[in-house]
Amino acid sequence: MLNISMKSGLAGILRNRLDSSIRILGLTAGIIIGMAAPMLQQNSIAADWRQFRGNDVNSIATGTPLPTELSGESIAWKTELPGRGLSGPIIVGSRLFLTASSGYTQDRLHVLCFDTASGKQLWERQFNATGRTNCHEKMCNATPTMTSDGERVYAFYSSNDLICLDMDGQLQWFRGLGSEFPNASNSLGMSSSPIVVGTTVVVQVESDAEAFACGVDTVSGETKWQIDRPRAANWTSPGMLPAANGKPALALLQSSKGLAAVDPDTGTIVWNFEKGASTIPSSTVVDGQIIIPSSGLTTLKPGEDGISFQEVWNSGNLSPSTPSPVVANGMTFTLNSAGALTAGSVQSGERLWQLRLKGPFCGTPVVSAGHLFVFNEGGQAFVVKPEQDKGIIVSELDLSETILCSPAAADGALYVRSDGHLWKFAKP
Repeated sequence: MLNISMKSGLAGILRNRLDSSIRILGLTAGIIIGMAAPMLQQNSIAADWRQFRGNDVNSIATGTPLPTELSGESIAWKTELPGRGLSGPIIVGSRLFLTASSGYTQDRLHVLCFDTASGKQLWERQFNATGRTNCHEKMCNATPTMTSDGERVYAFYSSNDLICLDMDGQLQWFRGLGSEFPNASNSLGMSSSPIVVGTTVVVQVESDAEAFACGVDTVSGETKWQIDRPRAANWTSPGMLPAANGKPALALLQSSKGLAAVDPDTGTIVWNFEKGASTIPSSTVVDGQIIIPSSGLTTLKPGEDGISFQEVWNSGNLSPSTPSPVVANGMTFTLNSAGALTAGSVQSGERLWQLRLKGPFCGTPVVSAGHLFVFNEGGQAFVVKPEQDKGIIVSELDLSETILCSPAAADGALYVRSDGHLWKFAKP
């Protein structure tokens, strides 16, 4: 039999070995979790749709492809919405965020949150507008699409009110840019959607009387920078040139005067394209090339030095109307005012073919697995498969409600809204 001292010594040895094993297991688990965390975060971001025209502001959905057969069976859920809204939804994780506006003068601002799996409303917050709310009858105060940095959501309105909430709807800060700059408005209504680049919310507020762009700190709501912009009515939204080759991401500000590449942290203009551009459809960036609605379409390639660019081609045969251009399968796509979908070569700008759709269109198409998903103003959805010599309509679905927003896509599901309803489409 072991005596008490021997038992104590053996117990101590076993205890030390057990502690060491636990520490090793904990360290190993920590390393595994640490290695997995960036992967999980990256996958989560890839499955999101955090701002107007998607995470990279180019209307391309990544991850699980969308269902190409749209029908009654592909409607996962449908839920009612208050007031009016032209803004598109954004998706962060399992939550969908959307704005609406109500009241006789559209002065009541709504921010809504829904569960993406069930369509159940999780919360709603309402605020009073501080700026001008008058809009054209086709528009409304809730025209700009929200944006998010993954921890907070940012709602912007035609009244130039910028609101930051956490994911549970708690107010973080409120900027009444409409009251701070009362001359920055137009008779039709503002519609520029903000984007998040790094730790900056980039906002364009441009009109005939007053025009500026500013970078707002995502956490504090304080203005990092503010730059004067051309004094002219402008309904385009900021774009983004992603970070590449050791060069930081840049915000792209489009106006009738052209396109400015701006440092999102300082507001410094890095380079400026000065040949003029549209004031309605916005630029897009795919594979490092910037496609601008300028004299039809113009493609720029940023220089490797990060402070210059070169013009690749210009084509007057690819002019877009309201929807912004998109890229898929090595082709550019634009929708004109007559509802014709035009395909052009990304390499040369040569027009390849046209496909007549039932227009008109306001929303920008979503690209998923080489297919285009687009809704016309009458609520009719089209799924188009583009080939090199023609476009094929794969499926159609009529929702019979006015749809003016650009749809969103995340995790294999397509989301779109009218004034009255929000739909989710997914594989049955």
